[in-house]
Amino acid sequence: MTEAAQDSALIDRFLEMMAAEAGAAANTLAAYRTDLHGASTLLGGGLGTADDAALARLAEGWAPLARATVARKAAALRRFYAFLQDEGLRADDPSPALPRPAAARPLPKILSHADIARLFEEAERGTAPLDIRMLALIELLYGSGLRATELVSLPLKAVSHDRPFLILRGKGGRERLVPISDRARGAVSAWSKLVPGDSPWLFPSGKSHLSRVRLYQLVRALAGRAGIPPERISPHVLRHAFATHLLEGGADLRALQAMLGHADIATTQIYTHVDSRRLVELVNSRHPLADRKPRVDAGGEGA
Repeated sequence: MTEAAQDSALIDRFLEMMAAEAGAAANTLAAYRTDLHGASTLLGGGLGTADDAALARLAEGWAPLARATVARKAAALRRFYAFLQDEGLRADDPSPALPRPAAARPLPKILSHADIARLFEEAERGTAPLDIRMLALIELLYGSGLRATELVSLPLKAVSHDRPFLILRGKGGRERLVPISDRARGAVSAWSKLVPGDSPWLFPSGKSHLSRVRLYQLVRALAGRAGIPPERISPHVLRHAFATHLLEGGADLRALQAMLGHADIATTQIYTHVDSRRLVELVNSRHPLADRKPRVDAGGEGA
């Protein structure tokens, strides 16, 4: 068996474990497969038996890539080598030789309340069927913070007029409860009356549902008509606006984490940068000791 074939067999065993024991989603498994086979190809085979020198060559091959991409690939290999060691397929773990690029998490793009108002003013102008659909899409993006994929793939009956929430299955197959505002339910109700009754999707398109790419195009076109530079907006930017503006309004970070479907609170904490001044003011005004004057000694210095 060639080294490439041996690598392929080991990767298959690793992915079987990830699916069966870790419950990894299909997209996660596909990403691991791509990264591991890509690393094997760069090494000319022998990924399963690679030593420190081989992994150093691999890091050199990754040099032109973005830091986030290198971090993802290295994380996949670390898990792969941990599996090989746990299974007794190799005695050592060479992963410390892999690069650990500092991952600078970018701050999300921000839309102001005025931007959102202009966007909705434009979305509410039209009365044609596609205008009604656009308003329903925007209401759900900004009003509930849905991911683009979650939104376009909503079933026809996902939003009910008498239920102020919907249950979504998001990243990693995790379910979460998402509140739906009265405005959003009204917009969806108006649109659903125009959807063919035999459609399984709330936003059908052809033989399937609206695509993420088409949603992106629609949102940018709406922004352009509203006088907002299209490059500043996307479905994900509207999700950021949902989170940012809720936090500004006093939302609890844990509640926001649940609504956004973040597995890790650290992901949600990125939004706190937009509201640091309010948080400082909150501590200074609401803390139990806020009204208590500091004790000063005879020398005039604080105790």
